[in-house]
Amino acid sequence: MKFVENHIEIDPPRKTKKLTATRFATIMGLNKWNTPFSAWCEMTKTYEDPFSESIYTLAGKIIEPKVIRYLNERYFMDVKSPTDVYGADYFKKTWGDFFPDVEAFGGMWDAKGDGFVVEIKTTKRSEDWQGENGEVEPPIYYKLQAALYAYLLGYDQVYMTCSFLSEKDYPIDLGGGKFDPTPTEAFEPNLDNTVVIEFSLNEAFPHFKEDYIDPAFRFWNDHVLTGISPDFDEKKDAPILAVLRKNTVEPEADIASLMAEADKLILAISKADSKLQEKRDRLDAIKKQITEKMKTEFRDGDKKVELPGAKHIWTLQRITSNKLDSTALKKDLPDVVKKYTKTSVSYRLDISDAEKKEG
Repeated sequence: MKFVENHIEIDPPRKTKKLTATRFATIMGLNKWNTPFSAWCEMTKTYEDPFSESIYTLAGKIIEPKVIRYLNERYFMDVKSPTDVYGADYFKKTWGDFFPDVEAFGGMWDAKGDGFVVEIKTTKRSEDWQGENGEVEPPIYYKLQAALYAYLLGYDQVYMTCSFLSEKDYPIDLGGGKFDPTPTEAFEPNLDNTVVIEFSLNEAFPHFKEDYIDPAFRFWNDHVLTGISPDFDEKKDAPILAVLRKNTVEPEADIASLMAEADKLILAISKADSKLQEKRDRLDAIKKQITEKMKTEFRDGDKKVELPGAKHIWTLQRITSNKLDSTALKKDLPDVVKKYTKTSVSYRLDISDAEKKEG
């Protein structure tokens, strides 16, 4: 991997992840939480945040089958879940891809019926679903997710649902990766807390292929298959870049031997240092007191003062130097500072505790 200006390049990956509905909207720049660069990192397996369950993801899992049942009972829609179509353990059976024969695109739809797809959402941010005229309107980011699965299924009709939750509806985080799902299990979708929005793919996105599918294929061909990333954003992609710019190498045999010897020395020195620390602190305090006393002995013109002791001679030097006021110079003559500023490279070796770092 190498950084080239504002992108990175890797060897073309042998195996990639596909453009799921979430990544599909992301590479279009329509995801407020992720960027095209972060999606590329996931798809090429360059970097990906490890998944961790949260009260939000768990709430979605619990409520999704409730919504499917609600649609079937309230609207007589005959909606089928992935379990209904693929059976139990459908994720293992499909490897998380309901479109194995489709190039570039894949993923898992939430539910579907005869000629329509259903996208199920939960949120506590009802403001994100407010249209310009005050009506309930899905964010474009979510709407495109549903549109992609409709397109891949060959359907035109889309149903989007969103259950609006309050804090009391979410599972209780017990810490340590454990949750109490009781509050969410008590939630039941109804007309007051769950909206159902229907739209036609062809009407909502009359040029869906030209406006979205074709650009996504270009992203796939230009970036994913080549290993050349899209431009990254130093601010938005900062956490990822910090990891990628950290070069961790496996030590060779001779270096590993030296490091092992250094480990023993560091431990021995650390133990000795801990025993001597109290004496060091006392010595520093004494040095400070003697220094303050010796300062009072300087006469005009003196450059140093010596204080002879029984075993050591204490010498205090008075050093006068001129220091450039770089702050004022940058303010008054910024172009001059820029012209005569040179970049230098130096190295600093830090040795940290590996066990503490892993913990």
